[in-house]
Amino acid sequence: MKETLVTLSGAAIGGTLGFFAYSWLLTQGYYGMILPGGLLGMGAAFGRPRSVGLAIACGLAALSLGLFAEWHSFPFQRGESFTDFISHIFDKDKTTILMISIGGLLGFWMPFRRADEANGRHKTGGSPKGSG
Repeated sequence: MKETLVTLSGAAIGGTLGFFAYSWLLTQGYYGMILPGGLLGMGAAFGRPRSVGLAIACGLAALSLGLFAEWHSFPFQRGESFTDFISHIFDKDKTTILMISIGGLLGFWMPFRRADEANGRHKTGGSPKGSG
């Protein structure tokens, strides 16, 4: 239970930092759409989650945060609802969709790797300890 709370807290902090970093980069003339989802995943990985379900939830949260950040900064038209934005998301350019998707993937992969390690299913590579 403690690790789950640390994972969720880390995800919330990382996602918040990612959203504000993305917004700040926009003011500097850069486009860092991977940041919201990627930092959410980095924050979630601090908790050493033991559940693949939690990693999936973090991935979905990262994807949702990326979509929200894009809607917040670049809606198709002012006053457009988030659901209207989502229904037309594929009208966005391919780079935007790719970056949001990579952010969502990072949001899943980082805690998933930690869950894999915590469950003892990671590959060590090389020879086992104590041999040869």
